[in-house]
Parts: sequence; C-alpha cells; structure tokens
Amino acid sequence: MTAVASPPKPRPAKPRSSILNPGQLHARLAEIKARMGPPPWSTLLTLTDEMQAAVIYQAPDTPNDRHYHLHDEWWVVMEGEISWEMEGYDEPVIARAGDFVLAPKNTFHHIRVLGDKPAVRIGITVKGEFHRH
Repeated sequence: MTAVASPPKPRPAKPRSSILNPGQLHARLAEIKARMGPPPWSTLLTLTDEMQAAVIYQAPDTPNDRHYHLHDEWWVVMEGEISWEMEGYDEPVIARAGDFVLAPKNTFHHIRVLGDKPAVRIGITVKGEFHRH
C-alpha cells in the first residue's frame, strides 16, 4: 500500500509588522529614513485594530496615482512641499512641513511633490483602507 502525501496546509498570512506597536512606542523619522534609504518608499508606521499610518518618502517627479478612499484620509507633512489636487476643488492644497491635509472620503485626489527636494508625509486612515481607482 502506498501512502499518499497530504497537500501542505496553507499558512495564515503573516501580519504586516509596523514600526510602532505595543513593544515599540517611539520612533524617529531620521532613523526610519536611514534604514529605508533614498526615496521613493513607504513603510507601515503603525497598524492597530482601528487605524493604520504610513511614512511616505516621495521624490520629485515620482508618479502617484489619482485615487480615492471609502474613508477619510489625512496627512502630516514632515519635510518638503506637496500639492494635493482634490476633486471638486478649484485650487490644489499646497502643504509644507508642519501642515495637515484632509482628503474627505470618496474624493479623488492626486499628490505631487513640489520643488527639487523629496518630501516626507505620514498618511493616516482606517485599518484596511487602500487606493481605489
């Protein structure tokens, strides 16, 4: 009698690890940038039961897709200058380091770095939200 091997059991998806979590309550932007290297990149800053935040380092002339979300999304600009073109608004929102920007839910938006230096922003929204086109 020949034994038939069972197919391997699927492994549960490994949860994305975040920089901030119950075991790591503090992080420095300079250290994140040093670890991640030159732009463009994004990395998960925190992921909780309710919300997620990402650090996004975008170079000038790096494309960003026009998209919307089913929930509000907002950002804190940490470095540089960024333009947000928002559906239904005549003028783009221009934000610099220290500014906050809100994209209301179901509002198409397009993000572009201004000038010749990269920009860093932190994007915050509900857990599981993603770009919709």
